[in-house]
Amino acid sequence: MGRRLGFTALGASLALTLAACGGEGAGGSGGAGGGDSDDLTIGVSMPTQTSERWIADGDNVQEQLEAEGYEVDLQYANNDIPTQSQQIDQMITEGADILIIAAIDGTALAGQLENAAANDIPVISYDRLIRDSENVDFYVTFDNFEVGVAQASALLRGLGLQNEDGSPGTATGPFNIELFAGSLDDNNAFFFFDGAMSVLQPLIDDGTLVVKSGQTDIEQVAILRWEQETAQRRMEDLLTSTYNDGTRIDGVLSPYDGISRGIITALENAGYGPTIDAPNPMPIVTGQDAEIASVKLIQDGVQSSTIFKDTRLLAEQAVIAAQAFAEGNEPEANDTETYDNGVKVVPSYLLPVVTVFEDDIQAELIDTEYWTAEEVAAGQAD
Repeated sequence: MGRRLGFTALGASLALTLAACGGEGAGGSGGAGGGDSDDLTIGVSMPTQTSERWIADGDNVQEQLEAEGYEVDLQYANNDIPTQSQQIDQMITEGADILIIAAIDGTALAGQLENAAANDIPVISYDRLIRDSENVDFYVTFDNFEVGVAQASALLRGLGLQNEDGSPGTATGPFNIELFAGSLDDNNAFFFFDGAMSVLQPLIDDGTLVVKSGQTDIEQVAILRWEQETAQRRMEDLLTSTYNDGTRIDGVLSPYDGISRGIITALENAGYGPTIDAPNPMPIVTGQDAEIASVKLIQDGVQSSTIFKDTRLLAEQAVIAAQAFAEGNEPEANDTETYDNGVKVVPSYLLPVVTVFEDDIQAELIDTEYWTAEEVAAGQAD
C-alpha cells in the first residue's frame, strides 16, 4: 500500500492553505483549536480489515496525519458494532483531540458522539455519514448519488443501450437485469441506489429493462455488511428461483466490487462464461472501489466496470479537515445542503469519481500509481 501514500506533501500544503482561509470556530462540538500538532492525538476508527479498500484508507489517513506531526490512534473494528463503539470510547478516554470515524452502522454511535461533544472533540465522519446525532462536525466523502448514476450508466453502456458519451446506443432490449444494493445500515447505500434508479427506473417502466425477479426495492436487494458471500447466496437464489426456465440474465447492477465477485462466482457456477460466444455469456456486472481482484476481472473480460474513488484524495481531505479543526478553524465545505443525517445537515466535502472499463485501467489506475501493471496482471497487491 506504500505507493499509494504519495500525496503527503500536497496534503500538507493544501491543509495550510485551507486552514488559513477557514472561518473561526470549529462548529458543532467546538474544536481542538490552537494546539501544536506534536501535542495532538487523532483517533481514526475504520470499520474492517476484510476489505482492501478500508485497509488502504486507514494506511493513507495514518500516514498523512503522521506526516503533519500528529499522533494517530488507528483502530479497525472487524465489522463488529460493539467493538467499534468500545474503540471510540477508549480513544476518548485516552485523550484523543479529534476523531475521524468510518462507521459500521451509521446509527449506532450516538452515545460515543455525545461523549466526544462533552469533551470538546470534533468529529469528522469519513465516507459513511453518521446519522441521528447533532455531534457530527464535518463529512468527507465522494458524490455518492453520482456514484449510483455512474454505475447505472456503466450498466447501460455495457448492454449497448448507451454510448461512452452518454448518447443512446444501438441496442434496443428488452434486457433482463437484477439489482443489488449495499448494507441498509450504511447511509451511502441509499445514495448509490437512488442515483442508479434515477437512470434505470424510466427504462424499467418502458420495458427496455426487465427485473424478472420483481425485486426493485432497496429492502429486497440490500446486502448486509456488503458481504461477498451474502451476495453470492442471493444471486444463487435468484438463478434458482427466477432463471431456472432457461431465461438468460443480461446485466446486474452491483454497488461494490466485493458484492460483484460474489455475484460472478454464482454466475460462473451456473454456467455463465466470460466470452461473448459462450453458451451463457457473462452478464454485464458493475462494481465500485477498483479493488485489485476486480480490476483483474475487468481486464480479463469477466466484470464489466468499476467506479474508482481515489481514497488517497479522501484521506487527504480528512487530514485537511482535521488540520483546520486543530487550528481552531472550520473546514471548507463544498456542499452544505445534501447530507441531512436526520438531525442536521452536515457540512461536507465531496470528491469526484471515475468509471473504469477495461480500456481505462492503464490511464486511471496504473498511470496514477494506484495499482501497478504487475499487480493488475496478478490480481493481487504486492
